[in-house]
Amino acid sequence: MGWGAFIMIGKINHIAIVVPDIERSARKYHDVLGAKISSPIKLAEHGVRVIFVDLENSKIELMEPLGTDSPIAKFLQKNPLGGMHHICFEVKNIKEVILHLQKEGAGIIGDGEPKIGAHGLPVIFLYPKDFDGVLIELEEVRD
Repeated sequence: MGWGAFIMIGKINHIAIVVPDIERSARKYHDVLGAKISSPIKLAEHGVRVIFVDLENSKIELMEPLGTDSPIAKFLQKNPLGGMHHICFEVKNIKEVILHLQKEGAGIIGDGEPKIGAHGLPVIFLYPKDFDGVLIELEEVRD
C-alpha cells in the first residue's frame, strides 16, 4: 500500500481516562502501581479536573468532570465506573496540521481553532466518526 511520505503525528503524549473520583484513581496508580502522579489541575475552560500519571514513555491523564455541564459528564453517566476517553498524539505545528486536516475533510471539534490544554500548549480534538470511533487529541509540542 503506498501511503506517501507525509508524517504528521508524533509519539503518544497521553491516554485519557474519565474517572468518577480522581483522588481515588490517582491513589491506585500511585499506591498500587507505583507510578508518579502530578498535582490536580483544574481546567475550567474544558470543564475538567485532571491528574497526570507520569510513565517512562508517555502519560495517563485521569479526568474528572467539573459539574454536570462538563463535556465528559455524559460519558461518565454512560460509563459510571469510568473508561478510556481519548488518545493524544504530539504534532510539531498545529496550524499546518489544521490546514492538512481541513484539506483531507477530517472534522475538528469546535470552531477549528486550537485551545490551550493542560500542558499550556495548543490542542485540538478530532471527531471520532472520522477516526474509527476514537476521539483523538492533537497537541503541539515545543522542542
